[in-house]
Amino acid sequence: MFDIKKYNEINDFLKKTGNSAKIIAISKNNPLKSVIEAINAGVYIFGENRVQEAQQKFQKIKQNNPKIELHLTGPLQSNKVKTAISLFDVFHTLDREKIAKEFSKHIDLLKNKKIFLQINTGKEKSKSGIFPEDTKDFLFFLKNEMKISICGLMCIPPIDEDPKYHFSKLKLLANENKISELSIGMSNDFEIALKFNPTYIRLGTILFGKRL
Repeated sequence: MFDIKKYNEINDFLKKTGNSAKIIAISKNNPLKSVIEAINAGVYIFGENRVQEAQQKFQKIKQNNPKIELHLTGPLQSNKVKTAISLFDVFHTLDREKIAKEFSKHIDLLKNKKIFLQINTGKEKSKSGIFPEDTKDFLFFLKNEMKISICGLMCIPPIDEDPKYHFSKLKLLANENKISELSIGMSNDFEIALKFNPTYIRLGTILFGKRL
């Protein structure tokens, strides 16, 4: 069930504080019914982690409601790239050369899409993403060899570390590489993330409740 009250509370807080961050309602593992509730409450930005689940829930919705903006916030498999490009508007998890090469095969379909580079700020083996020290070279590779434009950086801080440190690191990397947008902050740390002026905060549990 979608928590309309909580969504409005956070939205009001953003307006009052003059923060321009947009809320992505992370609807992964939540039923279509909850998505419809959210749309009826005025939500139009959603995040999904899997291409197949997103297709099942959003293909018809997007055909009937062009205002809906769908974000891929989970890892992308190379064999799903073309399908994903036709469905998603924003990609938050470009994380390796293999995916970049798949994107570059469909460069004409990427004109109105936004792509974020995922940075593994904690260098965790369990997480995807480019290591911070490799960011500059990878961005050069994307721009000059793959002809892929990156609009922002994204990270997921280690669960047992201070998110502020990781958001600071990402902000610094963005500034160094003249990148203006950040995708940071989830249900448990979005208030900290807001201090770094993100473009997007990714909220799931706080809006949809504990996932199945």
